[in-house]
Amino acid sequence: MNVVGFAGYSGSGKTTLVERLIPELRLRGLRVSVVKHAHHRFDIDQPGKDTYRHRQAGAFEVVIASNRRLALMREFEQETQLSVHHLIAELYGGVDWVLVEGFKDSDLLKIEVWRGASGMPARYPHDDFIAAVATDTPHDLPQPTLRPVLDLNDPAGLADWLLTDQGRFEYRAEAFV
Repeated sequence: MNVVGFAGYSGSGKTTLVERLIPELRLRGLRVSVVKHAHHRFDIDQPGKDTYRHRQAGAFEVVIASNRRLALMREFEQETQLSVHHLIAELYGGVDWVLVEGFKDSDLLKIEVWRGASGMPARYPHDDFIAAVATDTPHDLPQPTLRPVLDLNDPAGLADWLLTDQGRFEYRAEAFV
């Protein structure tokens, strides 16, 4: 399994890039999973639904499944900070690529999504885990870099780049235990 992160400030285009990269990898016959970091309290369940009612009643975990889908919801009794490695361990096996959105401070190799128009600083000058920069304005990069600079609007080219050097992104869980 290969794992690559996507890091950047809110509004930089991480979600759109990941959304456009998934079908490019799928066209190449690859199975893709996504791990997404949420900053705020969020809910995927709806009030009144059975699973919501079970959680509200105090269930620690609720698993719901059909013949097409499975979802696991877990309620922590106190705030818990899970690492990206904990979440990757939760994934069902048999995937070729895991795309990680967020977790910008993780020790995973990442692609920085950067837009000059955002006015936000770039992370690549100070983050050794940035493997490449995806941008729509390469001429506006704040510092020169030896890292590959990829076209933010070319998900096919990004998929090609990932697959050319995929061994670099091979995930070894035992390295993070």
